[in-house]
Amino acid sequence: MAFMKRVALAPRAVRQLRRVRSVYAVGALLSLLGLVLQMERDPGGRQTQLVAVILVAFVALFGLTAVQLGRHVRRNHCSTAKKLTPSV
Repeated sequence: MAFMKRVALAPRAVRQLRRVRSVYAVGALLSLLGLVLQMERDPGGRQTQLVAVILVAFVALFGLTAVQLGRHVRRNHCSTAKKLTPSV
């Protein structure tokens, strides 16, 4: 794993990650709402556990895309990263 070559993302991949990131955020919020509503109705039930698993999956996917975008922005050699960094 330490010898992996790091490749900058293409502009299209960056746009897709940004779109998917918002979808994951909305999915996590809706799953959280579903979990709260399900906890009121049947705490500890099978549906509550399923909603909790879905919430964890959305949060993990959102975190993964945020890390990928963050690593991409920190690259100095990539022209897309230079365009995405805020100018002073």
